[in-house]
This record gives sequence, structure tokens and C-alpha cells, in this order.
Amino acid sequence: MIRPLAALAATPAPTDQVDPDLVTPGPWGFAVIVFITIAVILLVWDMMRRIRRGRVRADINEQLEAEEQAAAATRATEVDDESTDAAGDDRTS
Repeated sequence: MIRPLAALAATPAPTDQVDPDLVTPGPWGFAVIVFITIAVILLVWDMMRRIRRGRVRADINEQLEAEEQAAAATRATEVDDESTDAAGDDRTS
């Protein structure tokens, strides 16, 4: 359905009913956003430091466990070598 031109002209234009100064964040809103941004940056920085420290500790623990296993294997080999004589027989004769 097509409206007549007179009906279109009679439609009132929307007016600003809200004061733009009341809906802007203002200086307090800016300060809160800056505070939140700084807090998030510091939290992420601390989290990354803790993750890095945990990874280093895990690597060191793995290295120590590998060294302990190698030492245990060496001790076991030395005990086996001592229990046999030059001919390869057991000493328990």
C-alpha cells in the first residue's frame, strides 16, 4: 500500500530526548577503564611469570630424575660386573 505524500510529511521527526552529557562516561568512567586495564596487564604479566617458573621447575625435575635413573643403571651394571669373574662365571662357587 502506498501512502500519500501528505501522510509522509505529517510524520514528526525524532528529537533528542536524552542529554548527551548524562550518557557519556566522563572522567570517572575513564579512570575506571584505565584502572581495569592496568590491573589486567599486571595480572597477565604475573600469570606468565608463574607459568614460566613452573615450566623451568618441571624441566629441572625431569633432568634430575633422568640423572638418578642413569646413576641407578650404572650402579646396577657395576654390581653385575663385580659378581662375575674374568671367565664369566659366578663367584659363588
